Amino acid sequence: MENSLLSFVDITEKTALACYPLIGYGDSKGADQLAVSAMRTAFNKLPVDIQIVIGEGERDQAPRLYTGERLGDQKSSVKLDIAVDPLEGTALCAEARPGALSVMAVAQRGELFKAPDIYMKKLACGSEARGAIDLQAPVKDNILRAAKALGKQPEDMTVGVLDRPRHKQLIQEIRETKARIKLVGDGDVALSLETALDFYSLDLLMGTGGAPEGVLSAVALKCLNGGFQAQLVYKDEQERQRAEKAGVQKLDKIWDRDELVRSSACFFATGVTTGPFLEGVKKEEDICQTHSLILTPNSQREIKRKHFLKTV
Repeated sequence: MENSLLSFVDITEKTALACYPLIGYGDSKGADQLAVSAMRTAFNKLPVDIQIVIGEGERDQAPRLYTGERLGDQKSSVKLDIAVDPLEGTALCAEARPGALSVMAVAQRGELFKAPDIYMKKLACGSEARGAIDLQAPVKDNILRAAKALGKQPEDMTVGVLDRPRHKQLIQEIRETKARIKLVGDGDVALSLETALDFYSLDLLMGTGGAPEGVLSAVALKCLNGGFQAQLVYKDEQERQRAEKAGVQKLDKIWDRDELVRSSACFFATGVTTGPFLEGVKKEEDICQTHSLILTPNSQREIKRKHFLKTV
C-alpha cells in the first residue's frame, strides 16, 4: 500500500516540478500544457489500467488527459478510475500567486462520478458540521446550523467563496448573517480542503465552481470525513445534453459526497506555488523540494521530498 501511495504522489510531484519553469511568467496556457504532458507521461509508466474519468475536457477539446482516455497497462487486472487537475490555478501559477496545486484522486473502476465540464453549485464543511448542511436550505440557515454544530456564533464563522460576479447575491446573504467571508480568485479544491483540515479556521465553502473540481473536493472531504453536497448548473440546453452524454441520469439531483464518491478513494496534492497548506516548488542549484499531501480513508500525511535534477 505504501509503495502504491508513493507512486501516485510521485506523479503530482513530477507535474508540479514540470510547471516550475513558468511560475510568474504570465503563460497560464503554457504552464497547463507542461503539467498535462508531465502527468500523462507519468501515468503511462504505471503498471495498472487507468481510465481518466475527470480530465482536461472532452476528447474533441483536449488531445491529452481527456475524459475517457485510457493510460498505463490496459492488460493489467488492476483497474483504476482517476480524476485529475494537473494544474489547479493556472493563473495562480502564471502570476506567481499563492495556492497553485497539482491534484489527483484515485478510486476503483466505476466508483467516481463522471462530472461533465460545466458548473456545479457546492456546499462543503468539516466533519463536525457535516450533518447540519443542506444545499436546498437558504444561505442563512446553513450558516446558523453549521455555527450551532460547531459551537460558534454566526459572527465567528468564516465562509470561503470564489471571487466571481455571479456570487454577488451569495456574498450579500452571507454578510447579512455577520459571518466573515474569505474571497479567493481561484482554486476551490483548496478552499474545500480548508473546511476540513483541523488547523484552518474556514468553516464552510459556498458557491458555484467547476463540476470536475467538485468531484476532487468530494474525494478529499470523504477522506477527512467532511461534508459535501452539490448540484449541476446548466447555462443552456446544450450543457444539459452534455451532462446526459456524460452519463448523468438525474440532471437536477442534489448529490451527496457518498454519491459522488461511491467507495474508498485517495487524494493527492502537490504544491506548485506556496499556498495555505502546501509549500510550492523550491529550487536551489540542481535540487528541488516538493511538499505534498496524501489523504486516504485512514490517514492524512504530508511529505516533503528532495529531487536531484540538473534542470527543472
